[in-house]
Amino acid sequence: MTRFNDGCRDAIAISRRGFVTGGATLALWSLLPRSAIAGTRDPRLLVVVLRGGLDGLALAAPIGDPAYAALRGRLAIPTSGDGAGLALDGFFSLNAAMPALHALYAKNQALVLHATASPYRGRSHFDGQDVLETGLGGVGRTDAGWLNRALSGLSSAGSAEQPKGLALAAVVPLVMRGTAPVLTWTPPAYRLPLRTDTIDRLTDLYAATDPALLKAFAAGLEIDRMADSTAPAKDAATAKSAGGAPFREFTAAAEAAARFLTTPGGPRIGALSVDGWDTHANQGPVKGLFANRLAGLDAAIAAFERGMGDAWRDTVVVFVTEFGRTASANGTDGTDHGTATTALVVGGAVAGGRVLADWPGLSASALHEGRDLAPTRDLRSVFKGILRDHLGIPDGALATRIFPESAGVRAIEGLVA
Repeated sequence: MTRFNDGCRDAIAISRRGFVTGGATLALWSLLPRSAIAGTRDPRLLVVVLRGGLDGLALAAPIGDPAYAALRGRLAIPTSGDGAGLALDGFFSLNAAMPALHALYAKNQALVLHATASPYRGRSHFDGQDVLETGLGGVGRTDAGWLNRALSGLSSAGSAEQPKGLALAAVVPLVMRGTAPVLTWTPPAYRLPLRTDTIDRLTDLYAATDPALLKAFAAGLEIDRMADSTAPAKDAATAKSAGGAPFREFTAAAEAAARFLTTPGGPRIGALSVDGWDTHANQGPVKGLFANRLAGLDAAIAAFERGMGDAWRDTVVVFVTEFGRTASANGTDGTDHGTATTALVVGGAVAGGRVLADWPGLSASALHEGRDLAPTRDLRSVFKGILRDHLGIPDGALATRIFPESAGVRAIEGLVA
């Protein structure tokens, strides 16, 4: 552990990873003196927002919880046979659609964080995403994101030039909006924002008013996604190599992100949005929409790792969503808006091979509002741990400038190797 003094505060402890000798392009947070940043690494950080509210209980199933199987019913991940999950730590099991993620976990390059949530406790996609991406404790307080605020304090090593962020989306995600410059690129296969927004609103409307129409609408969307595939996969192996076809936009975006983040002098911090996690009907956690979606995400993770090459060793990727799903299935074989869920942290710079969970349990008395997995970890503690130990941003700046009014949320230790 190395200590530096910013001249106006007590000495601040920074992870050793912030000062490993190498050919770096990013210097550390601007509160530190220039003499402290010579010879730093070249860290990369990609934040992926999974929009729609991902079902963490179907991604990483707590099969060791005695209430799990009965509570999830037909949505439970089996412990044996077809569709059985991939073992993590004996208590949690990873969805079988994610073998690439499981391989990274086995190499200590992937972390699963369960029972996580932002400070938001409502059930609106738009408000939930606002809180998640601004890093604040409430809705509508700013139009800038925490990742851009982190980027704005960085400068290129040996230069006064402000480094650019990267946004891979039709519109710059809120998490990356702010004063720091941002390079944008829209994957060709991405849908227009209006269409995604309309689908989300119609899904919520039908969920509240007409379950039968919701089921038909979900089936129609699945057919539409199938029709959008320009080269449908013929078998499971082809599907996975294509990005969980018909969701190959995942791999296209991941490959593009890797190209940008490895380009000499290019961006080193990026954000990517992935829609399609609002599973009110026909969820299909083992075979179906959700499983296919996870397979596409898994293929994207593998494609990104390949694309990063040697830079993978200095890379961290964070996968987060605005909220989880209800613990029990609804009447249309889906789940409704919930609270706590799962976050993923992967990369060559990650101290992985673990599930981090202050597990609240799934008994009736333990559920949040009698219906959701209860949150026990603030996602801001995850973000803080990565920004501090991967990018070298001091705790004081994290608590005041990047995540204002969050002094009580402490950075998680040991997320970065």
